[in-house]
Amino acid sequence: MAEITEIRAAYDVSPVLAGFIGAGVLVVAVVVLIFMWMCCQRHYHRMTNNPPYKFIHMLKGMSIYPETLSSSKRIVRLARGSGRHGDRERGRAVVLADDPAAESGLSEGLQLQMGDLEPSKQPRLETELPVHADYCSQEGSSTTSSSQSSSTNASKTATPFTPMEEPNLGTVSLAVDYNFPKKALVVTIQKAEGLPAVDEQAGSSDPYIKMTILPEKKHRVKTRVLRKTLEPVFDETFTFYGVPYSVLSELTLHFLILSFDRFSRDDVIGEALVPLAGVDPSTGKVVITQQICKRTMQCVNRGELLVSLSYQPVSHRLSVVVLKAKQLPKMDITGLSGNPYVKVNVFYGRKRIAKKKTHVKKCTLNPVFNESFIYDLPAELLPEISIEFLVIDFDRTTKNEVVGRVVLGTHSPSPSGVAHWQEVCQNPRRQVSKWHSLSEY
Repeated sequence: MAEITEIRAAYDVSPVLAGFIGAGVLVVAVVVLIFMWMCCQRHYHRMTNNPPYKFIHMLKGMSIYPETLSSSKRIVRLARGSGRHGDRERGRAVVLADDPAAESGLSEGLQLQMGDLEPSKQPRLETELPVHADYCSQEGSSTTSSSQSSSTNASKTATPFTPMEEPNLGTVSLAVDYNFPKKALVVTIQKAEGLPAVDEQAGSSDPYIKMTILPEKKHRVKTRVLRKTLEPVFDETFTFYGVPYSVLSELTLHFLILSFDRFSRDDVIGEALVPLAGVDPSTGKVVITQQICKRTMQCVNRGELLVSLSYQPVSHRLSVVVLKAKQLPKMDITGLSGNPYVKVNVFYGRKRIAKKKTHVKKCTLNPVFNESFIYDLPAELLPEISIEFLVIDFDRTTKNEVVGRVVLGTHSPSPSGVAHWQEVCQNPRRQVSKWHSLSEY
């Protein structure tokens, strides 16, 4: 009988090697797909961005200039030097002209004068106003810049002068009664309705209410926190002893509606004031429904900020120096000192055209910054320029909180901001420094 031998194919491989080969092929396929997806996304963004933007790095700073514009809006740089290369000087100003001949004249060495701009073209100048800014620190060359690029795109944040519409913050319902034998005022917080959603992702809030009797503020109470609801029903009764019935007409109930936050300071939804002048609880409970409005009672000092400004008319440069701040409030729930920094926004009219920020100063409520920002601005634009300073408390674990702000400019909401800006414009080449009290943002 013939011997049976096992015959295998010459190309047969072990199962382990086959597994490694399959895994390698799968990884390569996934990498190729991801690369193709990134290329498609990049191509899509290039097609949708109109106009495309080109980043020009500068010394310790960055500016953004539109690379191409439509035929109706073209950038023409004002050259103060003579010759064909006068537009390459560092101290140039940038304006807009609609005349195509101006662009051709620039290539032939002609210069565009600022007087050629008509007043009627100002709205168009506001639409596309490239301003380039330099950043420098007075602490030494070892510090690095943390400034961000200034953009000609419209800012998504509200401008300092945007009129805020009064939002609908809901209502709070309560019942007022008086216990004559015990000489006690009895207040029942029943419910709140139509509260706004503080947590935008979950679409809800964690509301609770703090109550105070004005004007003495001796009695302070608060309800429990109700989770994830915009229609909380509290039904909690508070009894205040030692309140004579004869003084009820002089008292006012102050309700502060808040949303609980486990990791940072609780968010204030609004407040409601209920004067007891027209309330007569002698015959029984009086049910009151009060509209919740934006909080106006501020008892916290937000501190002060020292800034210095100077304008050089020859080089058309505005120098903004953030010097120091003092007596900043503690924004951390642990009661520790904050980590403040200052964000500087430059507005032309209602459009933000540049933004920068200082370094973060660790664990201090009286920070010293000594950092300067330089902007190229034509003198004709100064009446419409505003500088906004936001003092922000940096937090590594939660969102940063705005301590307060200062606005300098002709349209500043504070008289000190208007006076400081006018003094800077009327005294060129002079460094004007002033303290400003921080207001609520």
